[in-house]
Amino acid sequence: MPDIVLENRRVLSTWRVPLSRTYAARFGAPVVTHVDPLIFLRKFFAYCMDCDFCHDSCCRFGCDTSLATIENLQTNFGDALEAYTGTSREDWFEPETYADQDFPGGRFRSTRVVNGTCIFKNKTRRGCGIHSFCLENGLDYHDVKPVLCWLFPLTVETGALCPQNVVLEKSLVCVDQGITLYQSQRGEVANLFGDELVAELDRLEEQTLAAPPA
Repeated sequence: MPDIVLENRRVLSTWRVPLSRTYAARFGAPVVTHVDPLIFLRKFFAYCMDCDFCHDSCCRFGCDTSLATIENLQTNFGDALEAYTGTSREDWFEPETYADQDFPGGRFRSTRVVNGTCIFKNKTRRGCGIHSFCLENGLDYHDVKPVLCWLFPLTVETGALCPQNVVLEKSLVCVDQGITLYQSQRGEVANLFGDELVAELDRLEEQTLAAPPA
């Protein structure tokens, strides 16, 4: 089956400020050349495990996942994750493969949504099963979980670091509460792209907050 190319995909983020140089993620992709300054302005309730009102609603979307991450999950952690989550690795991802240069290798598949939530969500308690599996086994979740899951609600769209649609359309239950997207995910951006990008974003954040749009 050929890869699916999503044409005219809806992206609500449109504000673009160029960065001083190109920054590549430590996995090779995504690559960012611009930023949407709304990441410095929009807020959400970032302390997810302290939330008592959303019931892990962000997990209802599932997560787009690079083929390299899928291979790592199924090959290196398959038996352990099957036992931990009570699911079969054959059921973890949708069969369709999509073409997208913002993913390592330029391709991704989506985690399966079962009964209205991501198949990896913990069945009897809060949060992501991959995340809790990593914490309980002394693993760095950055090397195991899908990138978009730990970068949420930031994303990269055709080279721009920006808010996900759920923030801008305000379908995310906890939007407009808590701290800014950037301050919440600053450490995750550093892990993915490095400290030099964070230093540049810090400067852009200061400029944006000094003269926010009307």
